[in-house]
This record gives sequence, C-alpha cells and structure tokens, in this order.
Amino acid sequence: MSRTLARRTGTEHGRAVAPRHRSVAFVELITTAGLALSTAVAVTAVSIGIARADTIGTLANGDGAPFAIALFIGLLLSAMGGFTAMMAGTTSRD
Repeated sequence: MSRTLARRTGTEHGRAVAPRHRSVAFVELITTAGLALSTAVAVTAVSIGIARADTIGTLANGDGAPFAIALFIGLLLSAMGGFTAMMAGTTSRD
C-alpha cells in the first residue's frame, strides 16, 4: 500500500511560480542588524562576566603573576593583529 506524494517543483495549480527575489540591500540590512544584535549580546555577556569576576579585588589580595601573563598574551595578540593589518595594507599587485 504505497502512496505517492505530490512534490512541488515550481508549479502551483498548473502555473509556473517565479521565485521571490529580494534586493541585495535588504539582505545586507538584515545581516547587519543580526550582526549588531549578536555583538550587543556578546558585549553584555562579557560585561556581566567581568563584573562578577571581581578581578581588581583579586589582584589586590593575591599574586600578580597570572595577571602579568594574561596581560602579556593580550599584548602579544594585539601586536600580531596590528602587524597583520599593516601587512595587509601594503600588498602589491603585479
């Protein structure tokens, strides 16, 4: 007892249905809004995490070595990003 299901292949009631096209500007607007919302959520989450961590109080009472290592790694990553940006701006085309 098998049934065949009708598949829609771009026709509806015997007529061809054209796909709806959205403008590029509309798609870019939706993408930008999604990116802005995602960034806001990430900033909020990081801010709450920093507030709950009480990093400054911990540094005042304890050893500063872990903070120094984290600061060094952060500065190293920032320097690598800056160097990459400088090199990307000086590419030449042959």
